[in-house]
Amino acid sequence: MFYATDAVALGDVRVSDGGYLEAFAHTARTGIQQYLGAEMGRPDLGIVNVYRDAADVFSHASLHSFAKVPVTVDHPPGGVSAANWKSVAVGTTGEEVLRDGERLKIGLKIMDAAAIEAVRGGKRELSVGYRTEIVWGDGIAPDGTPFQARQTSIVADHVAIVSRGRAGPQCRIGDSWSDFADGGKRDPDQSQPRPTADRDTPSMHKLTIDGITVDLSDTAREVVSKALAEKTNLLADNLKLVSDHAEAMKARDAAHAEVVKAKDKELATKDAEIEKLKASQFDDAQKHVVARELADVMAKAAKVSGKSDLQMDGLSISAIRRVAVATALTDAAVQGKSDDYVEARFDGLYADIAKADPLGRAISDSLPTPPTAARSNNAVQLGDAATEYARMQERDRNAWKMGA
Repeated sequence: MFYATDAVALGDVRVSDGGYLEAFAHTARTGIQQYLGAEMGRPDLGIVNVYRDAADVFSHASLHSFAKVPVTVDHPPGGVSAANWKSVAVGTTGEEVLRDGERLKIGLKIMDAAAIEAVRGGKRELSVGYRTEIVWGDGIAPDGTPFQARQTSIVADHVAIVSRGRAGPQCRIGDSWSDFADGGKRDPDQSQPRPTADRDTPSMHKLTIDGITVDLSDTAREVVSKALAEKTNLLADNLKLVSDHAEAMKARDAAHAEVVKAKDKELATKDAEIEKLKASQFDDAQKHVVARELADVMAKAAKVSGKSDLQMDGLSISAIRRVAVATALTDAAVQGKSDDYVEARFDGLYADIAKADPLGRAISDSLPTPPTAARSNNAVQLGDAATEYARMQERDRNAWKMGA
């Protein structure tokens, strides 16, 4: 529901015996009325043409609403109700509401002495305050004037005495009477100039909105400026919220990165500890297996090389084979060759020696085969036990020679 005001004209005015001011007012005309967009909640628009159809103005509900409504001095904020009637009403409209051409004609009585004195002082125009539904939509009035909205469901709220009404000087108290206003003669056609006080117009101000400059009254400028300030403040608040959110996200990401970094470091430390534990799991049983395998290879290397004093201390199993084959053949036999190739040559040479020595082969075959252990290219230091075991094998293999 839109709250609007509309200037009205007064007909035959008189002062009753009780000193009350009585008159007839023409109001709620049909046709086009102009409003500021800010008045209608559309600050994006300048002037809005609003059309009122006769069917809406002269409907039974509209006519009935203009009877017995309060008369006020200026428009009270929010209209008149039971809550403020006693403090703002200075009179009332009559019971009879008639159609007079394109307007409504109603009687009114001003009973407050101060209000009557205000009229005497030049406050002579009237403005009707009413509530109406606004239906937005472009159209063309019967007189050819384009409009942007229509008024429907018109309900009168009050009639206000104002210094300047929407319709200007043609709608003022004193249009058709002479004895009350200022002692002058009747001036029904408005051919005489109005008093200076009546010709004052509201001050206008230029306001630029989104590159468009409009002229606004004090009230309209206040409404628009307030709306723009609220819009600016809301935008600033939203920008601050976005900035704060961005900072919070940045801080959260930084904290998350630190947590990930700490976890990575913790995992790396644990991995290192696991590898260290794995390396330390080379227990005594495994060492014994490696020692036996190493002793067996050393014994075979002595036969393959033909040297019982072959230097093998501190060498790995693969290195021992390589030295033995190189000694038995030449360095060229193992140079640039893989460990698998050298192992195959080593085993072949040893097999040939065993075939040529049946007794040694029999003794060798009767010895327990050392368990297989994982080979390593790293040097394995033999203890006294491993060395003694190798010597025992060598002594057993050559024992037959002593009988010879």
